[in-house]
Amino acid sequence: MSKKQGKRPKAKPSTDSNQGAKKGAKKGARDASRSASADPLDAPRAEPLADSDLPRCSIVVLNWNGKHHLDGCFNSLDELDYPKDLREVILVDNGSKDGSQAYVAKKHSWVRCIQNERNLGFSAGCNQGMRNADRPEVVVFLNNDLRVEPGFLRALVAPVVQGHCAASTGKMLHWDGSSIDSAGGGANFHGIGIQRGYRESDSPVFNTPRKTLFACGGAMAMDAKIFDEVGGFDEDFFAYYEDVDLGWRTWLMGHEVHYTPEAVCYHHHSSTSARVPVERLRKLQIRNPLLACFKNYDDENLRRVLPAMLALASRRAFMHLGPLDRGEYRIEDLEDLAGRGWFSQLKTRWRNKRNRQTLDRVGVADLMAIDDFTGGWDHWMARRKSVQDRRQRPDSEILPLFQKPLWCIEGDPAYRALHEGLVDFLGLGDMFSGLESMRDEPRK
Repeated sequence: MSKKQGKRPKAKPSTDSNQGAKKGAKKGARDASRSASADPLDAPRAEPLADSDLPRCSIVVLNWNGKHHLDGCFNSLDELDYPKDLREVILVDNGSKDGSQAYVAKKHSWVRCIQNERNLGFSAGCNQGMRNADRPEVVVFLNNDLRVEPGFLRALVAPVVQGHCAASTGKMLHWDGSSIDSAGGGANFHGIGIQRGYRESDSPVFNTPRKTLFACGGAMAMDAKIFDEVGGFDEDFFAYYEDVDLGWRTWLMGHEVHYTPEAVCYHHHSSTSARVPVERLRKLQIRNPLLACFKNYDDENLRRVLPAMLALASRRAFMHLGPLDRGEYRIEDLEDLAGRGWFSQLKTRWRNKRNRQTLDRVGVADLMAIDDFTGGWDHWMARRKSVQDRRQRPDSEILPLFQKPLWCIEGDPAYRALHEGLVDFLGLGDMFSGLESMRDEPRK
């Protein structure tokens, strides 16, 4: 996907003649420490990188009418504690109409720009940036509404360089630092993403490296070769949940994704999505979790989860269709039939022409999302096969990463009853038994 990728850097070899024994002792100590750890999701902490071990990085920033964010983002990237000859910044502009490209050329001429005529989406735009990167060893994806600490990049790439994981994500704080936006991620069983720590105050609990289901696409680094090998972001997703899918797929194919708390950045949450009509976002936010689950669960688990996925998505759609007079649709409430005369038949025809139901666009978006999935069955089955054929890790090793798999996202009593009933009837409680590592309900 990229131009020729650089060789992945390796740590300096030790000159100590007892190197092998020391490594064995260290490995034994690490294994003993992990076995005694109270949290199976704890990950090793990367050591600070020497300048000689720093990889060549390509930083891809996606932009769509976000000129007002670019100074904050690029000024912070320009001040990174990282050799400038080992990093490049690529702005992929998705057809902005606000003069973003001209502004960057004038104010941040060191940034390389790729201009698209239209919005290709987050997935395709990021993949495009990677394809045009110059020999990266590590590729970094950042939101345009984000600023980073000077030590952010060194910390973010360290666990990747040292072989702890293939991808990493940082500690993302709200723009003013008042709370956390993301400190790693998980999901419930039907794919609804969880941003660990969202809207919570920063505290020592978020200072420990952890294994995470996915790296937030707005602040992540990944070994460039492995990014290519696992297929990059799925462009069918367009935007939203493409990072959940990539992370899940990365684990499935035998690699790991870690949260790196030393890589600190600050984020304007939903600054772009807040300007997009809600029904257009909603369709992707309902459809894409279905796709991520369908692609990545193994056969046995998908057969258990799929009925619940579709039932819960359908229930959510009806919750958001707006007020419906259900009596109008019940034949048992019909007290009389239309007459057989010409006048009665004329009234029936007139009524049928006006027989339209007003529906809320959000509920319609939900139904369209379900139809995108069920109406493209052959396509999604082919996509699923392409992932499952490359499986290197069983689901039993991936499911603990969900953190709160039985989380019920809606408070509606009927929805909650359906959720709990499906969990019981389909044996999902047994499937995820003992795997809930998050105590509190995630915040939405």
